[in-house]
Amino acid sequence: MKTMKYFLSILAATALLASCIGDLNVTPIDPNSNTADKALVDEAAYTSFLASLYTGFATSGYYGANGDPSISGLDGGASQYIRGLFHHSELTTDEAVCGWNDQTIKNFHWMNWTTDDTFIYAFYSRIFMQVSAANEFIREAMASDVTFSQKEEFIAEARVLRALAYFHAIDNFGNVPFADETSVVGAFPSQISRVELFNWLEKELTDLINDSALAGARANGFARADKGVAKFLLAKLYLNAKVYTGTDRYNDCATVLGSLMNDGYSLHTTPNGDIFNAYQDLFLADNNKCTDEIIFAIEQDGINTTSYGATNYLIFASTGGEMDPAAMGISSGWGGLRTTPEFYDKFTGTDARNLFYTATQQKSIDDLGEFSHGYAFMKFRNIKSDGNPGQELGFVDTDFPMMRYADVLLMAAECALNGASIDGLGAFNQVRARAGLPAVTALTAQLILDERGRELYQECWRRSDLIRFGQFTSGYNWQWKGNVKEGKDVESYRTLFPIPDSDRLANTGLQQNQGY
Repeated sequence: MKTMKYFLSILAATALLASCIGDLNVTPIDPNSNTADKALVDEAAYTSFLASLYTGFATSGYYGANGDPSISGLDGGASQYIRGLFHHSELTTDEAVCGWNDQTIKNFHWMNWTTDDTFIYAFYSRIFMQVSAANEFIREAMASDVTFSQKEEFIAEARVLRALAYFHAIDNFGNVPFADETSVVGAFPSQISRVELFNWLEKELTDLINDSALAGARANGFARADKGVAKFLLAKLYLNAKVYTGTDRYNDCATVLGSLMNDGYSLHTTPNGDIFNAYQDLFLADNNKCTDEIIFAIEQDGINTTSYGATNYLIFASTGGEMDPAAMGISSGWGGLRTTPEFYDKFTGTDARNLFYTATQQKSIDDLGEFSHGYAFMKFRNIKSDGNPGQELGFVDTDFPMMRYADVLLMAAECALNGASIDGLGAFNQVRARAGLPAVTALTAQLILDERGRELYQECWRRSDLIRFGQFTSGYNWQWKGNVKEGKDVESYRTLFPIPDSDRLANTGLQQNQGY
């Protein structure tokens, strides 16, 4: 955050970014320009810079999977934004294990990570790289006399993307360094508390929702920020308010959800083809057709937008052993990700979301490093709804659905359970109906938590959910939690990750999170 080292990569952004941002037309920026004031001289340059903010969530660098990553000193695949989010959100829970021996990857599931963990540093760096890039774009755009019709909309989009990165910061790290477009460039940022960041995010998102410059919900498709994305983020912030601030905000969350429910989104209930069910459509290579339900997605393209993270990681790492890679639409598997027996037992055989490979796998994970131990995921695939594979077998076309309407309905159920005035039961049963499960007549906390697990697995919400329901560090255990096969309680401070040692050494004003 202290320097804009990776801005050189942004300046070299090329037309390959086009598939990342829907209908933004992207042209190259002169790579010999090395400062924002020299490079951002016209609408095309601003468009390319905005494209790079979206690409920061989708790839590890601006030259594809095999080019240099934007953050030096870190593996390009392991440091990709969505892959890092998955490590923190899913490998730390009952939902997923990874059997590789890559540095400290197993420590996430063992829940014994330390302050110098490479993967934590990689994700932390990605978050604040995104913040820094957005700040630079907003700062330059506001100061520049370059004018074009979409300039204010571009600024609003960049603010939403910055809020998204800060949401992941407040959820994972709590008390973090903070800077916005008004901060002094080159100065070490000051650390703010989790409550202060909550207040800033609440105001920023509320202002964006009321800002006429930001496109209305669904106006930009599902790959660009709009009011629907801002509302979803604000609802998530309120949903987790008691964790972040100590005070619940379920009534406020319900108000935002009610507005979002009137924005034209709906569950995707009619299959796009004859092979897969409607739920599966959301995780296939042509899930760009599911704009009825997907509010915001990180786009992937097997030719133009490639990385070893995001859905490429979810699909390749979930394939191994005796599984047929062709059934996943890929050339070969990496043999890494599986689920625990405790999580699998939450599904019934008739649940349309029960998308696991079990044939040659054993349910119990006796050996974390053995891929055949634990059922494998078959939720995300590089297969289109007509049964044909994506464009390439080495990289996937499947977009990552970061925000879905099904989550809106499940948030409504949780708000209703906590006293908010919203039809949570009806919303909850919509999700159940699409899965082929019978309606329920009453809501309970455990029922909602389990339904969220079944509906949203591999979509990077599980850790946050378990924390909110008080089942992350204690009260509920799963295989290999705490580095014992039967699972055990771990320290309560692990509901937050540590501020990486490397950043605290550079910025001595940063205080470590409690317990580390």
